Amino acid sequence: MADQEKLTVRDYMTQEVATVAPEDTVRGVAKRIAQSDNHSGYPVCDGRHVEGFISARDLLLEDENEPIFKVMSTDLLVAHPDMKLNDAARVILRSGIRRLPVVDDAGNLVGIISNSDVIRSQIERATPDKVNKLVKTLENIHDIDATESRRDVDISQLTPTQGKVYADELEGRRYELQRGLAEPLVIIDTPTELLLADGHHRVKAASQLGIDEMDAYVIEIAAPVELGMAETARKENLETVDDIDAVDYAHHPLVERTQRLQE
Repeated sequence: MADQEKLTVRDYMTQEVATVAPEDTVRGVAKRIAQSDNHSGYPVCDGRHVEGFISARDLLLEDENEPIFKVMSTDLLVAHPDMKLNDAARVILRSGIRRLPVVDDAGNLVGIISNSDVIRSQIERATPDKVNKLVKTLENIHDIDATESRRDVDISQLTPTQGKVYADELEGRRYELQRGLAEPLVIIDTPTELLLADGHHRVKAASQLGIDEMDAYVIEIAAPVELGMAETARKENLETVDDIDAVDYAHHPLVERTQRLQE
């Protein structure tokens, strides 16, 4: 949905971030990790400038008096607060990391975005209020009456309106579906077809998992109407879920590596 496309990392990142200093010792950081319920590692900052990241794995077999700057990872992915949330989700899912430090233009730490933040944001996407706004928009633009309901839909009957999804994001959708975390689809039910308005990654992931039906918000339009998304489906020859292509995600311009920031 359009509102989701406007969300940025800034909207969901945690601003208060626990850090360690480059001169801290292996022993001290190991003790902090052992006593923490939520941290398996920390950004390493000189003041607020990100110098690297230290994880429990980095500490293994190191001398307990060794300073952190000698054993930390210095080549890590960091994101900008203005990066689109959907893009940050793809980076997190593709790289397999749990947390992505967020830095400003000067390389200073301003927050952190985690895989759980991403899942939370995705679950919050489709809400009755947002669906109602879409109903009102359709009614105003096309001068029609529309109703909304919520029900299970057969995904084999859906007509996609988006020809491509990101292969790495499918992993996150499979994760959500297997754990019952995915939010409903948004479907437009016209006299001739069921148009998939929102949820292409979820539908593709469901198809791969052998799931036949999914929960959906359904917007029902009784009168014939020419919708732009239906025209898109025809132009791209989209008829079933199988017609949705999974593509790899190119490196995002608002993702950096700390080594480049230091240079």
